[in-house]
Amino acid sequence: MIPAFPHKALQALLPLAFAEDEGPGDVTSEATLDAGHRSRAALLCKENGVLAGVPVMEAVFRHRGLAPRIEWLAREGDAVQAGQVLARVEEETRGLLVCERILLNFMQRLSGIATATRRFAEAAAPVKILDTRKTLPGYRELDKYAVAVGGGVNHRHGLFDQILIKDNHAAANGSVRAAADRALARAGRAYKVEAEVRTLEELESLLDAPVDILLLDNMDDATLARAVARARAAAPHLKLEASGNMTLERARALRNSGLDFISVGELTHSVRALDLSLKIGSATPAGGSRAF
Repeated sequence: MIPAFPHKALQALLPLAFAEDEGPGDVTSEATLDAGHRSRAALLCKENGVLAGVPVMEAVFRHRGLAPRIEWLAREGDAVQAGQVLARVEEETRGLLVCERILLNFMQRLSGIATATRRFAEAAAPVKILDTRKTLPGYRELDKYAVAVGGGVNHRHGLFDQILIKDNHAAANGSVRAAADRALARAGRAYKVEAEVRTLEELESLLDAPVDILLLDNMDDATLARAVARARAAAPHLKLEASGNMTLERARALRNSGLDFISVGELTHSVRALDLSLKIGSATPAGGSRAF
């Protein structure tokens, strides 16, 4: 199920987007187009992928004070194909061109994340794909929304909503078990507790610890298999997550590994934008419109 679109997160970024792109004015459009000139444009998909960010188009135009006519021909989360027309939009031409790059920048990023997530989710099923905190600053809610559109599962949103004991916490406490014990003593069971382990010895130390999830980090395939087998035998209540060097091929190979989750940083830290474009196809009379 696709979650609600994070409108507040987008609205916080739109003033910055317009300030850096439009600045004091679009000098090219002002020099070449009369005020009131109207056009119809098509949002085109130029490669196969997953569409994410449908609400962005109207939000961008409305932030600029425009009220375009928009006809969507694809839905949020749809698999889309190269050459497909995703939407048609009609508006004052200067407004179309001011908004063009901004709406494309957002939609291409979100669709790129959703596309990558869909590929990982299909490759790893039934193991669930998790995102990480490796997001573009300011874009976290949007990035995580796109992961959900693509079929992934959102991990903790930030430092505030789950205890995740990582290598630096373990180092500062002397061991990962010491860090887990201290977390329980101070926070009780107010939060879900996850602990990262990098060796079989660290895993062994946590099999009777007050944790909910073990994060099996940067283990090779043989060690990972042994870790899963040992945890399933000794502590079947624990959820198991793997991370580190998770390519699409490796995720596919781990689909029957017994893991619950695979976390993939590249979904958001190495985004490859989906290639979309907005192309004006025809002009419409000033002050009027024609049917799409």
